[in-house]
Amino acid sequence: MAPLPIELADVEAAAARIAGGVVRTPSSTSHTLSHLLGATVVVKFENLQFTASYKERGALNKLLSLDDDQRRRGVVAMSAGNHAQGVAHHAARLGIHAVIVMPALTPALKVSRTRVLGAEVVQFGDDLASAEGEARRLAAERGLTFVHPYDDALVMAGQGTVGLELLADHPELDTVLVPVGGGGLISGVATAVKALAPHVDVVGVQADRYASLTAGLGVQGGPTIAEGIAVAQPGVLTRQVIEARVDDVVLVSEADLEMAIGMLLEVEKTVAEGAGAAGLAALHAHAPRFAGRTVGVVITGGNIEPRLLAAVLLRGLARAGRLVTIRVSVDDRPGGLALVAGLLAAEGANIVEVRHSRLLADLSISTVQVELTIEVVDLDQALAALARLREQGFPAERIDLQG
Repeated sequence: MAPLPIELADVEAAAARIAGGVVRTPSSTSHTLSHLLGATVVVKFENLQFTASYKERGALNKLLSLDDDQRRRGVVAMSAGNHAQGVAHHAARLGIHAVIVMPALTPALKVSRTRVLGAEVVQFGDDLASAEGEARRLAAERGLTFVHPYDDALVMAGQGTVGLELLADHPELDTVLVPVGGGGLISGVATAVKALAPHVDVVGVQADRYASLTAGLGVQGGPTIAEGIAVAQPGVLTRQVIEARVDDVVLVSEADLEMAIGMLLEVEKTVAEGAGAAGLAALHAHAPRFAGRTVGVVITGGNIEPRLLAAVLLRGLARAGRLVTIRVSVDDRPGGLALVAGLLAAEGANIVEVRHSRLLADLSISTVQVELTIEVVDLDQALAALARLREQGFPAERIDLQG
């Protein structure tokens, strides 16, 4: 059997090398999540790194391995997100010039953040594959060292320090859930965990639209809230480690990911991006499988656009029946809307938004159709408010998210 790209000694060497350069992030047992999910849940907060992602670990380990000539020439990486910021931050800290190639359509906020951290940003191509091609061209042309986001033994070993810390702080774990995109994190974590605690199950988590490791399921692709793990295929090196050391891979849906983001904010008061919340999403979506176990969940990152986070939270409230939109037909006369508002208030419903239309063809000329978004304690209260409106002669129906 051919040797694997990394072993425990590589991860331990990375831990010694990067000590003091990255945050040794905290982890703790969440009693509320444990109660809700039927397992003992230990949360590892990698979103507390300076750039809010574990990606700093592998980037720093790679940069610290460069010789003097390589440092003088500089490095190049391709990324549209967390890897870009990790490389940019630590390269600037070490006095190494960094070039980051980002797809042309990368959101302006991510581009500006990477520039602020000190990198030279080159925007090229429509996707990461094109950006990688340009990054490799620049590496050859300018003598730069290419820093791959995952398919590099030094990067993998750096990411594996997450596993070392998690086991050191919580030796009672019997399962670790790790998001999987290119596979750098899970390769490193599985290498550390299986060497130190072979009985611990290492389970990968993928978005179901990018199920590259699940037998019988092709990669569907398309938009996902977990863009950090939206990778069509893992790397060549990472796949070798995954096949040898990862026990299983489970899938999560977009709704699972949204739920987990909301749960982490509401329960743990911490912000996670879609990929960062994948571990908790899996624990919720596959609860019977992990029931009674002691599970380590890695929050891999917290870089989520504020507008997207707001949308996720509002959709979560709607799914939970705490934010409900109803449609009501009201006579177009003074006081009609006020009467509806009074009936809703009598049921304890708070109106947070009102939209109305007089121009729909199927409405009577003397009727206004009103959509009201109401805030309630739970769905039962919303249904009681609907019933109250109907009892008083107002045709009313629920039209918001119901699944």
